[in-house]
Amino acid sequence: MYANPIDAPTLTIGRHEIGPGHPVFIVAELSANHRQDFDAAVRLIHAAKASGADAVKLQTYTPDTMTIDCNDRRFRHGNGSLWAGKTLYELYQEAFMPWEWQPKLKEIANNLGLELFSSAYDPTAVEFLAAMNVPAIKISSFELVDLPLIRRAAGTGKPLIISTGMGSLAEIDQAVTAARSAGATAIVLLKCTSAYPCDPAAVNLVTIPDLAGTFNLPCGLSDHSQGSVVAAAAVALGACLIEKHFKLEEVETAVDSAFSLTPKEFRAMVDAVRTVQKSLGTITYGPEIVEKENVTFRRSLYAVEDIVAGGQITESNVRAIRPSGGLPPGHLAELLGKITKQTVKKGTPITWDVVA
Repeated sequence: MYANPIDAPTLTIGRHEIGPGHPVFIVAELSANHRQDFDAAVRLIHAAKASGADAVKLQTYTPDTMTIDCNDRRFRHGNGSLWAGKTLYELYQEAFMPWEWQPKLKEIANNLGLELFSSAYDPTAVEFLAAMNVPAIKISSFELVDLPLIRRAAGTGKPLIISTGMGSLAEIDQAVTAARSAGATAIVLLKCTSAYPCDPAAVNLVTIPDLAGTFNLPCGLSDHSQGSVVAAAAVALGACLIEKHFKLEEVETAVDSAFSLTPKEFRAMVDAVRTVQKSLGTITYGPEIVEKENVTFRRSLYAVEDIVAGGQITESNVRAIRPSGGLPPGHLAELLGKITKQTVKKGTPITWDVVA
């Protein structure tokens, strides 16, 4: 049997409690949308704050920590990719964020009340981010199978956010086991589909509660679909963290812009996520407080004609109408044929007191 996701442990990232019963933690992924312009990166952080994000996320790598400069077809994106024709090295050369910016950006984010953390892609990045004292370390979907990297990140004692794109259940289990074996006690798993952009039909959000129950961990969504509908829907299925790529209004040419939200779009997503979470509420039956007044307009049994004392109740003189006040409509069959003890005026609620 799966554990109940509601019972999954919570964890803390900076000043935020994450998990069931806490506000959804919303992360603006800056990715390559800084376009290697420090001032643009700063504007992104300010815009993320204004758009309702709780955190911004960076990516910590260099072309040389990711791959080698090689023209072989295995190192080149194919025709179905947004980056068709580019080698991996060329793409990462265009997209990476200079490491010397990252402590400065963290200070700017923290001064705005935002958390800032990053994805680590190799051991040098883990050490760099640990020295920066980030509040969490992200493991990307592509690194899910890099168990030595996961152990290295877990060894920092930082909470881990692990994306599960492309991962089989066995691979996710191996990653979680590796993290726990290296000392990780705070882990969030993110449902992710590693397609850029991602067709909503390929997201499979129903995996979120299954993932949470299987590993008894808080789970969220790293969303590469366009728009905000998928992210909001994920919250209804228990997502406690939403990560979405974020760009400035004018950015249309960055390598990740096609599946990134503008500040206005991101704000709309945040508002939708907050509304969905608020609407989930608790398991409740019976009238809500806001329904109390309307209970009086339920149907009940009323005299719809004058009935003389000693008269017989029939379907023509007693009906189920609005408002309440009389017996529930289900009692009509029992009342038919009974004799009234007194004259019953039209508009009088029918109760047991009026029948002999």
